[in-house]
Amino acid sequence: MFLNYFKDFIVKKTLKKSFQNLKNSESTQAIKKIGLLVDASVFSETESLVKQLEVNGILANNITVIIYSDTFNTLETKKRIAFGAKHLRWNGKISSAEVNDFINKEFDLLISYYNIEKTILLKVTHSSRALFKVGFSSIDKRLNHFMIETDGSDFKLFISELFKYLKILNKI
Repeated sequence: MFLNYFKDFIVKKTLKKSFQNLKNSESTQAIKKIGLLVDASVFSETESLVKQLEVNGILANNITVIIYSDTFNTLETKKRIAFGAKHLRWNGKISSAEVNDFINKEFDLLISYYNIEKTILLKVTHSSRALFKVGFSSIDKRLNHFMIETDGSDFKLFISELFKYLKILNKI
């Protein structure tokens, strides 16, 4: 138990330090590849969220989904790549090869679909090589390029607002 608090403290300290050296990347590239990072311990409708992205013109094979879960017994985590807090080492490195592959993959858009700050989710979002990052406004403002202020359970509103602003920004 104490080691988990220590691990979270170290990772948050490292993230805070790296936020000072943050560089803004301005991408004018159209969005084709999407990475979707979902906290399944809070939100259980990942498939509906993916279908909503497809309705808005994103091809299914261009959407990569990774799921964080506190417990690994849900049906969602068996269909998708799943990870948990146990995959975060005390030095801030992630031990899962699948999560590291997700982080290193270049996406045009990363959707961080979580509204409660958990250390490993912050680490994955921050480390991602995505060109444009979108998330909830309740998460640290320095983490995402664009924040949407909605409730986490209303994914249809989140996606409609996202695509409304992506059209304004000439990203789609």
